[in-house]
Amino acid sequence: MTDNTPVAPWYRQPWFWFLTIFPIAAIISGMTILTVGSILSPSMVTDDYSREGRGINMAIARDQKALDLGLKGGLTVDERSARLTLESKEGAADYPYLVLNLYHPTMSERDRTIQFRRMAAGEYTGNLIEDMDGRWYYDLQGPDNDWRVKGEFWLPASDKIALKATSSTQG
Repeated sequence: MTDNTPVAPWYRQPWFWFLTIFPIAAIISGMTILTVGSILSPSMVTDDYSREGRGINMAIARDQKALDLGLKGGLTVDERSARLTLESKEGAADYPYLVLNLYHPTMSERDRTIQFRRMAAGEYTGNLIEDMDGRWYYDLQGPDNDWRVKGEFWLPASDKIALKATSSTQG
């Protein structure tokens, strides 16, 4: 080599790119992980396991109380109105109102709550805000929230939907 040999600029030097590609890749991947980590919320992680356990035990107790009361009924959904009949071991259920929570299996923004008002002993009526279709999980509870009947159904339904208390171990 002589002093007259032209030297390529720094950005055309292979050793420059070989030495800088790894730090640049680390910076880009670190910024990507930081951005994704700050945008997404950890919805499945809980830090209070004892409270979660007490909640599960309370849910089991509510299911058991509904089973002890022998609660069963039927739900009919027509357009935007719903009729509910509910019976217990002692006969027609007599609550001032009932609450039916409907949970969509995949989209929580579609979850709904219907409050049923008493029309007669064991007969209740409620209104839907919008048409509903597809698969739904339900959770029917009384005014004191001391029992619940849960399960799933499909809408629209041509027949009356049977509601029956089951224990938590049965599903």
